[in-house]
Amino acid sequence: MKTREILILLSFILFSFLFVNSPGLCGSVNLEPRKGGRIPVISLPVPENSEEKIYLGLSGQGAFKIQQVKAKVILIKIFNLYCPICQSTASAMVELYHQIENHPDFKGKIKLIGIGVGNTQSEVKAFKQTHNIPFPVFPDQDFIIHKALGEVRTPFFIAIKINRDRSHEIVHTHLGALTDIPGLLDLMYEAYGGPQEDLQKREKLATSSANQTSVQDGLD
Repeated sequence: MKTREILILLSFILFSFLFVNSPGLCGSVNLEPRKGGRIPVISLPVPENSEEKIYLGLSGQGAFKIQQVKAKVILIKIFNLYCPICQSTASAMVELYHQIENHPDFKGKIKLIGIGVGNTQSEVKAFKQTHNIPFPVFPDQDFIIHKALGEVRTPFFIAIKINRDRSHEIVHTHLGALTDIPGLLDLMYEAYGGPQEDLQKREKLATSSANQTSVQDGLD
């Protein structure tokens, strides 16, 4: 074999190796979100409901990216309408929402959204109505978002911290039921810079104040 033919053959082998192993050319496997990483670019429709639009800090119409939500931490629930555990965690998410909205250090800083994988707009609407869900829930009927997130099992929770430059970082992921809402709140509070010690002090003061009021009511 001539030298020129050998070089051509070697070049072909090298090109084939690079092609097969290049994520840009052949596509890459989407991995499950992990702490310290980032979620892929996800576009969602701006809610038509004015209250939900105000809650997310959005305006106008069209689509938005999750990083555009006006919050310091966003908790995303990936669910499916027909998943039993997803349904059982709905009440916990509602409780979490109200705890956030009633807490001066959390309100406006921590936001919740839900994404129903494989569900239509009418199905997520029914899910919201059945469980009295007060935060925005979006359909992912064609599993596009689900595939981008590595086809995680449901329910799957992703908490992301939004930085000043609108970049973000995953600070927590969780598969399954929500069993420790106070712990989750503490984690998200710390994620955007709130010292956990301050939160614990405030909680102790609030508990002490409530106990004193109860005692006083009993004396009265």
